[in-house]
Amino acid sequence: MSYTIKDILRMAVAPALGCTEPSAVALAAAAAASLLPEKRIDTVELWVDPNIYKNGLAVAIPGARGATGIDLAALLGIFKGDSSLRLEVLDKVDDDSLEKAKEFIRDHPVGIEVLNDKKIIYIRVKITAGSDTAEAVIEELHDNIVSLSLNGKSLKGHKLLSNTARTQDSVHKMEAWLKKRTLEELIQMLDQLDEEDLEFLKEGVEVNMRLAEHGRTFGSGLGVGMTLERLAREGHMKRDMVLAARILASSASDARMSGVRLPAMSSAGSGNHGLTAILPIWAVKDFIDCGDETLVLRAIALSHVITAYIKAFTGRLGAICGCSVAAGSGATGGITYLMGGNAENIAAAIKNVIGDLAGVICDGAKAGCALKLSTAAGTAVQSALFALHGLGIKGTDGIVSNSPEETMRNVGELSSEGMIETDRTILNIMIKKQFSKKN
Repeated sequence: MSYTIKDILRMAVAPALGCTEPSAVALAAAAAASLLPEKRIDTVELWVDPNIYKNGLAVAIPGARGATGIDLAALLGIFKGDSSLRLEVLDKVDDDSLEKAKEFIRDHPVGIEVLNDKKIIYIRVKITAGSDTAEAVIEELHDNIVSLSLNGKSLKGHKLLSNTARTQDSVHKMEAWLKKRTLEELIQMLDQLDEEDLEFLKEGVEVNMRLAEHGRTFGSGLGVGMTLERLAREGHMKRDMVLAARILASSASDARMSGVRLPAMSSAGSGNHGLTAILPIWAVKDFIDCGDETLVLRAIALSHVITAYIKAFTGRLGAICGCSVAAGSGATGGITYLMGGNAENIAAAIKNVIGDLAGVICDGAKAGCALKLSTAAGTAVQSALFALHGLGIKGTDGIVSNSPEETMRNVGELSSEGMIETDRTILNIMIKKQFSKKN
């Protein structure tokens, strides 16, 4: 089976409210709660894979006034979540539901078990309410509800399950097909873009720019974007395309990681990937003569496709920061294309990013991610400029190979095989911190 760029964009790019991991937990909990005849909840139990736990531990939940925790995300999903909204499940959270969720946790601590043997996305939620017990399971994709049951009876025909198996299988097949493509073939796919695709890509820009403007204006989260703006105004940093890219990407992450109730257009299953894949390219356009927006949107499409390509090898979650190596590679590919680079230049830019940022670890979603997005965005621009001036890491160096395809496959091997113990160590450190805080 062959795929078009429209297929890839529709499967890899989608809006998501808040950090994807707590939203996924909230979705599973909301789906389970929707099965119960009444909402008088007695107990809630969670089983999650290590990376869902890692990424859901310290990041703010949308509408929760900066509050964190996958237990709270689950309760908000139960009390105010709308499972029909998928990863925008928490769109209707308000102060009443927040207080209700916090009160429940104080009186009924949520049981959370980390399943260290799970190497894929996995969330299982079990809710008891009187004599009723409801369960929901999400696997492999953040919104892929694979099973629902009430009082031990599987609800195979439920509407929330109607498309999940097909979607999961479709993504696997698409990724398997994508892995066999060359970079030149990915670039050639841009010729398939139609007006509908360009509108969809522009929507992604608008969605992510709203986050960037919020973070830059209000200094949400860590305030990286606002601080960079201030440094530029004070003359301590030069306002160039590198800084512009860093400001947009970090400002959007500041807003998103602080729990601002604004969606992000995600890429390859991650909102922060989407911010990194889109915003640096949008920033660079203001510094060059690129004609109308069509060329910019084509560059963003290429960024999404390269991001999806690398994530097909690395997996959705892992010990390596995907914003750096996957979305950062996508962004540099798009920027190089936007600035008139050919396939050889784009390949060099991708290898530059990977050679520079492959060692950046993922230690969970949190406010500090804005710093990593700032780094990824700035490196993406720099790598593109280097490549356009003939500077590219040689295939004899480290994990970089002669071809961009092999280099991107090497990142996948490093992430999925080489960093297993690193991921375990990161998680252990984070769990010890949580245990110390509680005691």
